[in-house]
Amino acid sequence: MNEQLRRQAPLAARLRPRHIDEVVGQRHLVGPDGPLRALVETDRLTSVVFWGPPGTGKTTLAEVVAATTKAEFVRLSAVTSGVKDLREALGAARDRLGQHGRRTIVFIDEIHRFNTSQQDALLPAVEDGTIVLIGATTENPYFEVNAPLLSRSTLFRLEPLSREDLAVLVARGLDAEGMSIDPLALAHLLSVAQGDGRQILTSLEVACALARSRTKETDTALVAVADVEAAISSSALRYGRDDHYDVVSAFIKSVRGSSVDAAIHWLARMLVAGEDPRFIARRLVILASEDIGMADPTSLVVATACAQAVDFVGMPEAQLNLAQATIHLCLAPKSNSTSMAIWTAMDDVRRGDIGAVPTFLRDAHYSGAEKLGHGTGYVSPHVASSDNPSAKARDYLPDELRDRTYYRD
Repeated sequence: MNEQLRRQAPLAARLRPRHIDEVVGQRHLVGPDGPLRALVETDRLTSVVFWGPPGTGKTTLAEVVAATTKAEFVRLSAVTSGVKDLREALGAARDRLGQHGRRTIVFIDEIHRFNTSQQDALLPAVEDGTIVLIGATTENPYFEVNAPLLSRSTLFRLEPLSREDLAVLVARGLDAEGMSIDPLALAHLLSVAQGDGRQILTSLEVACALARSRTKETDTALVAVADVEAAISSSALRYGRDDHYDVVSAFIKSVRGSSVDAAIHWLARMLVAGEDPRFIARRLVILASEDIGMADPTSLVVATACAQAVDFVGMPEAQLNLAQATIHLCLAPKSNSTSMAIWTAMDDVRRGDIGAVPTFLRDAHYSGAEKLGHGTGYVSPHVASSDNPSAKARDYLPDELRDRTYYRD
């Protein structure tokens, strides 16, 4: 009966790992030196909260704990479980510990949906060791989980799955379904998953069913682009290796040319095609200094803030941060004086035009420096006065390069 139910379960449920080595993604937690791996393998898990976007493996990690722990594992859902269910689970855990000395791990999915009183009811049992709590939430636990409960738990942050992680899941799904997939269909499927493992497996399962129906085959059907498009209600956008470079080039040149609408168009093309938003943000940070520079120094601040926001917020919301930064950089005045200054200076250095450090600029913070004349004649511009106007006009370049001008407004 259980085996029949398992065969009829959704693909994502059928592929759920039973061992920590089968977990896809979250290497910072379950990799060889990951803290969660160490706790699971030694069966020494303490109360934890898994926080991350949908489809990143929160329930999967709880299932791995269930499959490996010697403790009793109890599942509760904050959506369907009330105070009565919670009290019964805590009472049973207390009896189990007192009569048999056996720990109880309570997994509460969507723990942020428990109200304050329900979360407070958990606190004594967590505090005295009656239960080990595993809470899972998609919401910021600092806002949604009671502070005393959170302070007694270890917070593990789960990240969206990478494109490589998603490809591993698709390969496992195809193997389970006995199917193969067209490379373009695979690329389209990966481009829209947004780091959500459950979503990509659900879409793949539907696409496989459509492929079988379309070809009237049961074993060797090929999942085509049309099947994936129908499964996710999204048309595939051609975006190969050449397209990547061409679209990025068009994007940068549009921002440089202050063409807001064009820049937003190319940005949208990259985002819809599944381009790494961190790559786009890095390009904007470079452009802020290379093509704007001192004409609007705040542009670098905006671009850097955008890059930080992309890491902090993640997709899809980070598209707003990228759009705002793109528009700001488009509208900013342009100047390549910063880039030309450093590039020209580096060209001189590479050619050997370096010269000796002037004596008055040399380090004088050691015994004997004064005898060598190091630092002699140096006057800080901060103490320049009418009696010493030359302090601000002093040329700090080597003697051989006194005629060089690198930075031009």
